[in-house]
Amino acid sequence: MPPMGNSASAGKKKRQQQQAKGKSPRGKTTQSPSEQKPTHQHPSSQPTSSQPTNAKMADRQAELEAEKNRQEGLSIIQGTMNEACGDDLHIFIILGASGDLAKKKIYPTLWWLYKDGLLPKKTLFVGFARSVLSIGDIKSRTTPYLKLKDGEADKLEKFFAANRYVKGSYTDDSAFENLNEVLTGLEGSCKANRLFYLALPPSVFKDVTKHIKTHCMSPTGWSRVIVEKPFGRDLESSNELSNHLKALFSEEQLYRIDHYLGKEMVQNIMILRFGNRLFGPVWNRDSIASVIITFKEPIGTGGRGGYFDEFGIIRDVMQNHLFQILTLVAMEKPTSSSADDMRDEKVKVSKCIPPLKLEDMVLGQYVGNPDGEGEAKEGYLEDPTVPRGSVTPTFAAAVFRINNERWDGVPFILKCGKALNERKAEVRIQFKDVPGDIFSGDCKRNELVIRVQPNEAVYCKMMTKSPGMSFVPKETELDLTYGARYKDVKMPDAYERLILDVFCGLQIHFVRSDELREAWRIFTPVLNEIEKAKPKPIEYVFGSRGPPEADKLLEKNNFKFTGTYKWTNPNL
Repeated sequence: MPPMGNSASAGKKKRQQQQAKGKSPRGKTTQSPSEQKPTHQHPSSQPTSSQPTNAKMADRQAELEAEKNRQEGLSIIQGTMNEACGDDLHIFIILGASGDLAKKKIYPTLWWLYKDGLLPKKTLFVGFARSVLSIGDIKSRTTPYLKLKDGEADKLEKFFAANRYVKGSYTDDSAFENLNEVLTGLEGSCKANRLFYLALPPSVFKDVTKHIKTHCMSPTGWSRVIVEKPFGRDLESSNELSNHLKALFSEEQLYRIDHYLGKEMVQNIMILRFGNRLFGPVWNRDSIASVIITFKEPIGTGGRGGYFDEFGIIRDVMQNHLFQILTLVAMEKPTSSSADDMRDEKVKVSKCIPPLKLEDMVLGQYVGNPDGEGEAKEGYLEDPTVPRGSVTPTFAAAVFRINNERWDGVPFILKCGKALNERKAEVRIQFKDVPGDIFSGDCKRNELVIRVQPNEAVYCKMMTKSPGMSFVPKETELDLTYGARYKDVKMPDAYERLILDVFCGLQIHFVRSDELREAWRIFTPVLNEIEKAKPKPIEYVFGSRGPPEADKLLEKNNFKFTGTYKWTNPNL
């Protein structure tokens, strides 16, 4: 692939300078508390008739300030994008344009980036699928997911005017020859770059990528291929796919997308760890008792159990999303913030993890709740799309050990499930008990919690003196809740961040082939054992916390749950 030119290097350098000054290349400049200007009212002052008017004026001023900051943030990204991409034409090709992923995620993401002016100046979009579709059909199918606002109708028309659609088979050479003719016609004599997004089932990955390489690579600019998970279903199939892609494209041309790596708080882990002096000395086995990484969904399979049953919760969530977070939490400090240096460290720590064993796991499957409503009344096996008698887990908890000097003896517990009591994804780092306790056992363990979703937050559970006359330790927190601290900041969708990164050629938040290989090395033996032995999952009720056996597994692995503290969302 032709390397990024000097403009791309300049773009990266400018982005680093902006970040050093407190500016995000994807967002606005945030104000420190000292820069904010709260209004103060004297305690003795009485309400007057003018106060409601003043409050409205203050609210309006805050809105204007927020919009100003937002526009400043957008201008930073626009400048970065212009430097990185210049005046080249870019064509974004959505393969699988008729599918759910394209309808619910890809087209909406492209629209959000387009309306904010965050794409290169010259960008066109081409959908490709087997279905007979018009641009009007695509517009009507995607509109419910675009989050349109008043006054955006004209811009939406311009967005779809920049779209084309090509019908063709994924296995037919002539269909991709036709696609290339359409792309060439759009490019004319311009230098053009092509981005291919594979929003496709894995069964056609090989055919499609072979045809892209044979017929559709850009003759004048670069070509990049975005691959959606699953990246195989075990070590053998993953290696087979990786070897296939390696024969066609360089690693710099491949962007294996795991959307969790685009989430705000997952990207924040690296800054928290390596940008703060206070965490370095305690981020090890001497201070940390256990680490729990959790994913919970309050919904069942909702009629999509047939698809889910092919993969199960381990392949669907644990082997990719949660394991990626584990490597970010556990890796050593990279020599720089470059993509390869960071991914090198993720691979190194993965190599220290032995294969997962069934004895270190709890598997569950949800059953209906007689007292529930709607979907909650039905268990997994009552989904008509699920094979009769399926033993596919909808819940899994697993303990991992990292055999290196930093983490020897510290359990890393990954826990994920559907049909649970809440929607939540978080990292919970529990520290060891304070040595030499002088408070009669009243002190609870400190915890650092990184809340990924919903209500992004970082908070630290700690002990303080109970307010008032008593001298009793009380649990409280140091709390950075993004909704309270950064009220004016719009958090971009994970796909927005990642697609922007592909345009700019930044691979830091994408998965490299050797990362995949190590992850599948760890998971494949136990997946094979589960498929061969078919252990019956433990039943848990829809809307519960999951199997009680999972709590026992956590307790056995040095996690203490007291139940005496609950985080309070300051947004409420």
